[in-house]
Amino acid sequence: MNSTPFRARRDALIARMQVAGGGVAMIPTAPERVRNRDAHYPYRADSYFHYLTGFDEPEAALLLIAGKETQSILFCREKNLEREIWDGFRFGPDAARETFGFDAAFPFGELEAKLAELIADQPALWFSMGHEPEWDSRITAALNVVRGQTRAGKRAPAAVRDVRVELDAMRLVKDDDELHIMRRAGVISAAAHVRAMRFTSPGKFEHEVEAELLHEFRRQGCQSPAYTSIVAGGANACVLHYVANNQLLKDGDLLLIDAGGELDGYASDITRTFPVNGRFSGAQADVYNLVLAAQDAAIAAVRPGASFVAPHDAALKVLAQGMLDLKLLTGSLDAVMETESYKRFYMHRTGHWLGRDVHDAGEYKQGEQWQALAPGMVLTIEPGCYIRPADDVPEAFWNIGVRIEDDAVVTATGCEIITSGVPNTITGIEALMAEARQ
Repeated sequence: MNSTPFRARRDALIARMQVAGGGVAMIPTAPERVRNRDAHYPYRADSYFHYLTGFDEPEAALLLIAGKETQSILFCREKNLEREIWDGFRFGPDAARETFGFDAAFPFGELEAKLAELIADQPALWFSMGHEPEWDSRITAALNVVRGQTRAGKRAPAAVRDVRVELDAMRLVKDDDELHIMRRAGVISAAAHVRAMRFTSPGKFEHEVEAELLHEFRRQGCQSPAYTSIVAGGANACVLHYVANNQLLKDGDLLLIDAGGELDGYASDITRTFPVNGRFSGAQADVYNLVLAAQDAAIAAVRPGASFVAPHDAALKVLAQGMLDLKLLTGSLDAVMETESYKRFYMHRTGHWLGRDVHDAGEYKQGEQWQALAPGMVLTIEPGCYIRPADDVPEAFWNIGVRIEDDAVVTATGCEIITSGVPNTITGIEALMAEARQ
């Protein structure tokens, strides 16, 4: 365990708090969730908490004091050898303090008693009110305890600030340790997509292909998928968030896969669309090349100083013109853009922030202006085109859904695509699938 990057992030948050007047920050981790009866979902730590601590156990909270003197305090479960027989290893406060670089650590059971003491006489309490009702109640109770001690000279914090505002700004720009993990997640996820392409053929089911993805994620070290995988054959590809993954794959259909692995808390997010039988038809190739050209235009627009929306605008212009060229729409490009008639076939944004969450933390606007891109930011580039059957749509295009998605790190001169290990051209895809059939 290398605690250095986590200590640096805690120090950075404390510095931000000090600039704003100081105070105490409370960042709890996520609770365990019951799946059914006495079975729980696999545990995943809260993204904000893990970003600052690297600590994976439930029943934990981080408290940061930002004043003339600073302190980083962890509350966690005590060592319990009997429970470790059933549930596995626990650090306990002493080992957690030493391993993760905290100034102090206490048993989680002491949190409520110590919380009122630690927030008393502080100018502000930094917390995410409304995020978790149970923690809202804990914080309210602690504030009321301090307010009840006014005759003893104690003062409750005069302000409650949303700590996520500062953390979102921090998480928007990834440090070197984060980028190292995300590059590795991208390599693993690309390998999973290659495996899925090689496996796919008519007569298989979507869930069989999904199993190949999950196998490769786990085989190469990802702890889980970053989100529920979309494996959508034929008309299912026109459903943006299709996750049933239970239909038979048919000869002549396209298969759209939107899937990525999560590695050490960081997500990858890749989409590829390819023919089930290994060969694009004419109409499929036309739509595919249009979406690929839109993605190329969007990638070219990613650079420091450009607005977040610049890649979307670049992709949109290419897509709208292509829809006119393919006779999916009529009129002029200006009219299509002004009336937004393109939304019939392309109804989502071209990307989003990526990091610890697949739709990661960070504002998209500063005031009324779109966020300017800066080195270290990571975003997806994912244009698409989804064509449902309609009387005014050429039948050759019916039920063609195409999306192509990659993950881009903003660099000093442009961007780095960290998911390029899976083919995205028609030539590359068909060659890979032909090789697999040999």
